[in-house]
Amino acid sequence: MMARGHSAARYGFYSCEVCGLVSHCGELSAIPLCPRCHARLSLRKERSLSRTWALVIASYILYIPANLLTMMETGSLFSYRKDTIISGVIYLWGIGAWFVATVVFIASVTIPLLKLVSLTALLISVQRRSVRRLRERTRLYRLLEFVGRWSMLDIYVVTLLAALVQFQPMTVVKAGPAALAFGAVVILTMFATLSFDPRLIWDPVQDQEEFELDE
Repeated sequence: MMARGHSAARYGFYSCEVCGLVSHCGELSAIPLCPRCHARLSLRKERSLSRTWALVIASYILYIPANLLTMMETGSLFSYRKDTIISGVIYLWGIGAWFVATVVFIASVTIPLLKLVSLTALLISVQRRSVRRLRERTRLYRLLEFVGRWSMLDIYVVTLLAALVQFQPMTVVKAGPAALAFGAVVILTMFATLSFDPRLIWDPVQDQEEFELDE
């Protein structure tokens, strides 16, 4: 059974996102500023849903060229090839680099797509003011925050591969246009996760409890 309670926002308490100081609205001026660090205060992140939606949609758009355009070009005296993420994974798998191929596939294709789908599901559920699976959705958001710290893993792998190839004589490797799109997807999804306010997941519960008390 879910524990009942009241949110700080219901009683007009602001929590500063910068220094963590809790202030009551009665102690603040018309434009609420933190008394300690002077950061702008708000009961919920301002325009959280609209900003998160904009970042998620931009990420979906850039996800397409990130996977269809050339990610890396390699050349030597005897060969020259261009690889997208998928063709690079297939090539690495074909030459027996199964571990690297798996890491690149998971970090470059699976994780960004799962992050986008998860953020979309959270946004839709909050807009529909759903009260179902609140704890599961909160855990999902925490997982997104954790995964975000490892979002640049693929860039590190590609950089490592490039360095290894460069050590070979008469060999050149350079990043393709997909690298820029992929980097943008990684950064935008990180900002989208940060701009989403997880407290919005629980706000419908507060409204529901207040409605039951009024009846």
